[in-house]
Amino acid sequence: MRQESLAFLKKLLSTPSPSGFESKGQRVWLDYVAQFADLTETDAYGNAYAILNPEGSPKILLGGHGDELGFMVSYINDDGFLFFKAIGGVDLSLVRGQRVIIHSAKGPVHGVTGLLAIHLQDPDDRKKVPEIHDMFIDIGATSKAEAEKLVRVGDPVTYDCEPVMLSEHRLCARGCDNRIGTFAAAEGLRLAAAAGSKLRCCIVAASTIQEENGLYGAHMAGYTISPDAALIVDVTHATDIPACNKAKHGDVRLGKGPVISVGSANHPVLNHLLEQAASRKKIPLQYEVNPRWTGTDADAFFLERGGIPTTSIGLPNRFMHSPVEAIDLRDLEQIAELLATFCTAAKPNDRYAVKI
Repeated sequence: MRQESLAFLKKLLSTPSPSGFESKGQRVWLDYVAQFADLTETDAYGNAYAILNPEGSPKILLGGHGDELGFMVSYINDDGFLFFKAIGGVDLSLVRGQRVIIHSAKGPVHGVTGLLAIHLQDPDDRKKVPEIHDMFIDIGATSKAEAEKLVRVGDPVTYDCEPVMLSEHRLCARGCDNRIGTFAAAEGLRLAAAAGSKLRCCIVAASTIQEENGLYGAHMAGYTISPDAALIVDVTHATDIPACNKAKHGDVRLGKGPVISVGSANHPVLNHLLEQAASRKKIPLQYEVNPRWTGTDADAFFLERGGIPTTSIGLPNRFMHSPVEAIDLRDLEQIAELLATFCTAAKPNDRYAVKI
């Protein structure tokens, strides 16, 4: 991967952006993509847009959500321990014994998540996943008053872990879900910008907010931008790990290319054009089926404005919704190239509708 692009990805992954608190990550994204866009915009809740060739046609949105999972401080007890609630679909079995950062108005505060030691637990309790209200954060405070000098109820919390390269091409980090989507949208726009006057369409790269809370930013963006087509990038489950039932979950592997999603929101015309683009660039594709929904921002975009042609493109991701999500950077580069190729092939009169 290009060094400037990899540095951008790592900065995105290192910048805390829990759902509802995305502004720092959105700023990182805008500062990068502004180099290649004709203009950038934000809306009232923090959706961020970078627009290339604004007078072009058709209007194609390249989107990913910029938020991540996290926690919020909900209570501080008399001894200075912090209790918390989850932001998004947190796996409670992973919460104990983690280093965390509370992002307070006064700056980052380090803490650790605690629970009763296994030696002190009843035998039956050792087999249970603890309830979130039974866990707490220790920031080293000795009283509520001392803790409240550092943090307050409502402060967001993230796991304290930086991106790590596991091998030459494989990266591990929290928040790959879904900084990779916003990265791909930005990189797709960058690659398309290199086409110059050959680019006929308008591209709107979007980094949406609060997907993990309910696809909220995507609903706003779909209504506001009203694109002719929306290509949504998110992670999907890599099933190439021990104990994963492929008959149940499909066969998706790291390093084997982008994943085309079939069914429900995923528009068959867009999928066909993506397959043609992949063939031209010799990009390998994988497939997954979503008979009812994708679980991504695509589910919101395709319902807006009477129906926006939309499809979801997946990046294989191991250990989703954990602090150690793992991806292959080659898959991610191929997604950006796929987006750019789709856009540069678009012609002014192109509109996307199923044939009846």
